[in-house]
Amino acid sequence: MNTQTKKFPIGSTFGIQAPAAMMVEGFEEDQHPSIPAKKEYLFRNEHLRDVLAFLANPLGDALYLTGPTGSGKTSLICQVASRLNWPVQQATCHGRLELNDLIGQFMLVNGSMTFVHGPLAQAVLHGHLLILNEIDLMDPSELAGLNDIIEGQPLMIPQNGGEVIKPDPKFRLIATGNSAGQGDQSGLYQGVMQQNLAFLDRFRLMEVGYPEASVEKDILKSVLASMGIPVDSVMETLTDKMIQVANEIRRLFIGGTDGSGELSVTMSTRTLIRWTNLMIAYKRAPNALAYSLDRALTLRAEPAQREAIHRIAQDVFGDAWSN
Repeated sequence: MNTQTKKFPIGSTFGIQAPAAMMVEGFEEDQHPSIPAKKEYLFRNEHLRDVLAFLANPLGDALYLTGPTGSGKTSLICQVASRLNWPVQQATCHGRLELNDLIGQFMLVNGSMTFVHGPLAQAVLHGHLLILNEIDLMDPSELAGLNDIIEGQPLMIPQNGGEVIKPDPKFRLIATGNSAGQGDQSGLYQGVMQQNLAFLDRFRLMEVGYPEASVEKDILKSVLASMGIPVDSVMETLTDKMIQVANEIRRLFIGGTDGSGELSVTMSTRTLIRWTNLMIAYKRAPNALAYSLDRALTLRAEPAQREAIHRIAQDVFGDAWSN
């Protein structure tokens, strides 16, 4: 990667409390098309610490982020990369995805067949981050082909005349998954496969759960501010209760120690933001809270579960629910 590196102060770059002397390395060029778009984001210190430590020195590891749907696994990496000007290649895994799809394939370019590098080859060659989303949906026998790459061995591409790509020192491989690679014990994430132990042994892991209530409150304040909605005492009480509803739904979704929850849908942070946006959009509806909740989440739940979620919300909001 022919880009000059640059030191970024951690505190001001990520909006957290940190000594001025604490720096992290990124890149000077900020116009690369593969740099993720910078968005408003509230970083959680423990997550940021793990990601920055990995980017600074992976020590021969890849990074595996596990956590429930919509908890912000991919957005965490992308927003870190956006602030460090670190280009990102991404692929969403599925049961039919093959290693060759990640490496590249011959395609018709300007009238002739040309080998086009896939996200893996581009990341290895140019020192980008490679994010493999939903990696636990991919066939473990295909993923085994990444073992040597993670350990720093050259990428061999026999189908392109035996091309050999030596990994750029800045190449990093990052995976996300709703499971930790051992299969889905809850039965809620269809298609999740148990991964090969030797493959998983090449990852350091971090768990990304839903944010604390105080963090989600700040997120919703930011969402409302972006729409020009003042967060007065009434709106603050409203968002507090929305977060309370979300956490109760999550509790029933996750269940007890046996992993069996009472709900098959959950209120992720992403869904909570959607509920907030729709509540404002449908503010003139007879019951904006219930109307927007249906469209944000409960219309995809079974009727009995939809009714249960609305009862939860009604208990939390009290008389305000029907107003």
